Amino acid sequence: MKCEHCTRKECSKKSKTDDQENVSTDASSPVQENEEARVHYVFDTTIAADFSILETQKEFVHRYHRHSEEQRELPMLTSACPGWVRYAERVLGPPVIPHLCTAKSPQEVMGSLVKDYFARKQNLSPEKIFHVVVAPCYDKKLEALREGLSTTLNGARGTDCVLTSGEIAQIMEQSDLSVKDTAVDTLFGDMKEVAVRRHDGVSSDGHLAHVFRHAARELFGEHVEEITYRALRKASTAYNRRAFYFHEVTLEKNGEVLLRFAAAYGFRNIQNMILKLKKGKFPYHFVEVLACPRGCLNGRGQAQTEDGHTDRELLQQMEGIYSGIPVRPPESSAHVQELYQEWLEGTESPKVQEVLHTTYQSLEPRTDSLDIKW
Repeated sequence: MKCEHCTRKECSKKSKTDDQENVSTDASSPVQENEEARVHYVFDTTIAADFSILETQKEFVHRYHRHSEEQRELPMLTSACPGWVRYAERVLGPPVIPHLCTAKSPQEVMGSLVKDYFARKQNLSPEKIFHVVVAPCYDKKLEALREGLSTTLNGARGTDCVLTSGEIAQIMEQSDLSVKDTAVDTLFGDMKEVAVRRHDGVSSDGHLAHVFRHAARELFGEHVEEITYRALRKASTAYNRRAFYFHEVTLEKNGEVLLRFAAAYGFRNIQNMILKLKKGKFPYHFVEVLACPRGCLNGRGQAQTEDGHTDRELLQQMEGIYSGIPVRPPESSAHVQELYQEWLEGTESPKVQEVLHTTYQSLEPRTDSLDIKW
């Protein structure tokens, strides 16, 4: 049996379907077919998000300095959401693609860490490691198969298989599996993570908050502690209040707006953003773009009700749990700073550009792309 969107050729040969993008989740799980299959390491992807955020911060400052009427570098649009990037490449094309941040997503960075850095530390070739990513999003499967994307220095793909959190729950139910609370592994030998941490975002990796603080400090010498999100349209219910509408964050001094950032979650907000961008009436410097309303915690790959709709109560519980995890800025991670030197030969080396950044291109529209639903 082949996992959905597994990139391994040997797995593809075992598949009973020619449709590489629509393998039924009703088939028996890998655990059921191979009782000897075991997970040897479980990593927290927060360290990969650290790299993604830090590179996004640097890129925004560079773009801000280069921006002019002749050279339109802004707004910079985040590229960590694969559903949004797929839509931009296959549907929107040249008017939007130059605005996409080139920093790789956390999933892509994690692939490089596992298949390059960790593999060398373990004296293994990348082919000896089968890297499975658990994500709340089906589009992460397509990201793993993105054309022209090699996430390691040796050209190998960094992610072999993506399972959604909903699929993991299904596998556990079908196989009568249970898990115990334990510390997650690290990429640094036999050490265990002391505690799970997160970035400053309600239901995402927090690119907006961290880039905003960094830009305020680097460009204007302003130190921002609390970030205030302002909804531009009044929500109809308390449930909608935080997420379904376009939010903005501004840095002001002496009555002048120095920075204007925004969060656009959901397809409707993305469409409105693109229309204004094409008309030249979009005043923002930076936009965190996510395809799913309420962000990544509301991904379509999460566990849903029997009728296929989002379990709102469960979502609110997840948001509460996630908000309770301690926040640690990516700049404060000693491991990340060590990796920049040991693995990437410095923070501004050519290796950083090769491993942590990517390019985008306008692709031929496809029927399935034009009918994207979030």
